Amino acid sequence: MRRAGLGEVDSIGHLLHEFNREFGEPAPPPSALADRLRRLLDVGDTVVLLAGDGPDGVAVLRFRLSIWSPGLECSLAELYVAPRRRGLGIGRALMDAALREATGRGADTMDIGVDEPDTVARHLYERLGFSNRVGGPDGPVMYVYEREL
Repeated sequence: MRRAGLGEVDSIGHLLHEFNREFGEPAPPPSALADRLRRLLDVGDTVVLLAGDGPDGVAVLRFRLSIWSPGLECSLAELYVAPRRRGLGIGRALMDAALREATGRGADTMDIGVDEPDTVARHLYERLGFSNRVGGPDGPVMYVYEREL
C-alpha cells in the first residue's frame, strides 16, 4: 500500500474508469478523471492509496472539517480492486491503510456510500465495524440521498 503521487493520476483515472464501467455507471474518460484527481491532490483534502504494481486497487479518501467534533470527517469516496486481483485481501489491506491514514490525519469518523447489491463490499465494511444503523445493529437504518444538480 502506498500513497499516490501526482505522477500516478493517469493510473488512478484508468482504475476509476474501469470501476464505473464494470458496474454500468457513466464515467468520464480516464484522462478527465486524471485531471480531476490532479486538482484534488493539489488542494490537499484528498488522499489516494494504491495497491500493487499495476496498480491493482485504489482507495480515495476525502477530508473535511467536522461540525460535531474537533476531528476531521473522512469520506471513503471510492474503493476498487481490479477483478483479476480480487479475493487476495487487497480490499481489506486498502481499508486498513485507509483507516490508518484517516486516523493519522486527525479524522474521528469515516463514512462510506455503498450500493445495496454490492454485498461483498458491504460485508467487508461491516467486518471492519462500519454500520448503516444508528447506535448499533438494532438501531434505525441510515439512508444517504443524492440528487444531480
